[in-house]
Amino acid sequence: MKQLPLPIVAPAAARFDTFVVGANAAVLQHLAQLRPQAAPVYLWGPSGSGKTHLLRALAQLRHERGERAGWFDAASRPPWSLAPDAALLLLDDVDAFDDAQQHAAFALLVDAQAHGVTWAAAGRVPPVDLPLRDDLRTRLGWGPVFALQPLPEEQARAVLRRESDRRGIVLGDEVMGYLLTRFQRDLSHLMALLDRLDGFALAEGRGVTVPLLKKMLADAEPPAP
Repeated sequence: MKQLPLPIVAPAAARFDTFVVGANAAVLQHLAQLRPQAAPVYLWGPSGSGKTHLLRALAQLRHERGERAGWFDAASRPPWSLAPDAALLLLDDVDAFDDAQQHAAFALLVDAQAHGVTWAAAGRVPPVDLPLRDDLRTRLGWGPVFALQPLPEEQARAVLRRESDRRGIVLGDEVMGYLLTRFQRDLSHLMALLDRLDGFALAEGRGVTVPLLKKMLADAEPPAP
């Protein structure tokens, strides 16, 4: 009889001190020292490079200071509005905004500028290449723009090791090598895979091995027509 997997380990908090810096020390330092009414910041890079983590870490830092942040992303549906007491506006996945979201985002940026609210945004491409309306694309590129660099293999391995240890998962070198050589090496994908593997191992009542990982992937595949 299989055990039912339980969410016994909470996700690690998105904070600046839990961000694996790699080649991104400059952006981390800039965001950590961002002052009220500072110039807007735009982050870009491939999926899993840490954009969302950094935006959430910035929101957490401001929350700890007693400030309120407004968060809007491609999964949020308008109408959007900024709370009167908001001190920070964050826009994530802006490259995926549809027409209604672009209209709402532009209105938010105008409102933020009028009230001296700091804002930061993130997308997969630099501002000049964003598939957005011209006025929004221009505003997103007003301030400092940082390109985030994905982690090299040795640092991605260290992150996997740290997260598996936090969860109490024994992740051997063979499993680690399999994960890093056969799957996307971005952290969001690897963390999602580790989540699935943790639950699957518990349900199967087995330790984490390469055969177990292969079985999990095979079970997830749709049946052949």
